[in-house]
Amino acid sequence: MTKDKETTPEPIKQKEKMEAKTFAAIDIGSNGARLLIKRFDDSAPQFERFKRVMFIRIPLRLGKDVFTLGKISKDRATMMMRMMKGFKQFMLLYQVDQYRACATAAMRDADNGKKVMKEIERETGIKLEIIRGEEEARLLCNNIIEQTNSQTGNFAYVDVGGGSTEISLLHDGALAESHSFDMGTLRMLSGKVTNATKHQMRGMLDEYAEHFPDTQIIGSGGNINKLFRLTHGKNDEKQMKVEELKEIYEALSKLSEEERKEKYGLKDDRADVIIPAAEIFLMVAKALKCDTIYVPNISLADSIVDGLYREYCQTK
Repeated sequence: MTKDKETTPEPIKQKEKMEAKTFAAIDIGSNGARLLIKRFDDSAPQFERFKRVMFIRIPLRLGKDVFTLGKISKDRATMMMRMMKGFKQFMLLYQVDQYRACATAAMRDADNGKKVMKEIERETGIKLEIIRGEEEARLLCNNIIEQTNSQTGNFAYVDVGGGSTEISLLHDGALAESHSFDMGTLRMLSGKVTNATKHQMRGMLDEYAEHFPDTQIIGSGGNINKLFRLTHGKNDEKQMKVEELKEIYEALSKLSEEERKEKYGLKDDRADVIIPAAEIFLMVAKALKCDTIYVPNISLADSIVDGLYREYCQTK
């Protein structure tokens, strides 16, 4: 192991008992990549015990390569390596005690995904793990139950990513079942979503709606968060009417990508994927006969970091 690697924060498996700890999550999605760093201090006043010290998102767009070429291109791999080296320096700067680095659908599907991961670990010391859709759904679900009023009733937690959509069905605060579908925004734009996948998702939702009526939707992902912000003020409750989603979807659909960026201030990596994301949420809402989507703005990165903290608390 090189000297540079020795300074890399320890992965999840190492647990040290400390009064205050700083945790980090790296989430390599199909559309964007994120680094989230949080500090947890049980001895601090209540309002300062959990502090988000840094969050950065990079429009890596691995899925743009993977869902068309079947692999990560050389240029994208170089960009990813530079990004991971930067993430490492930020973790050192903020004295991160533990981290977990996860990659999802695009890295799972890339023919050279494992090769790229090994090169990253050799150069930076950061060990990436590929998590399956079911594990991704479980992480998100654990956090959503803790941080929302979903302990009573029926809920469908829907996370729409670039490569896949995770749907977790909750009944009275317990996970009833969880499904991952290869139907993400970049995959849809690439024309790689099969009719069989669409039929499978609709069938699962129709069956759930029949057995668990009055199911409410909890939405997750950068696109639904952006759609919410386009239709609500900052201080509004995190609820979005499906009719509002339809209206903003129709308005966006009539515009070109450049017009969406100019009129609504959308970034390059949001202006295209926001359309298929809205379509997925509208399809889910129709199948479940829902008129409202809750948007609590809880991400996979939050779920990873909070999971590290929970594990730390269990060792105290």
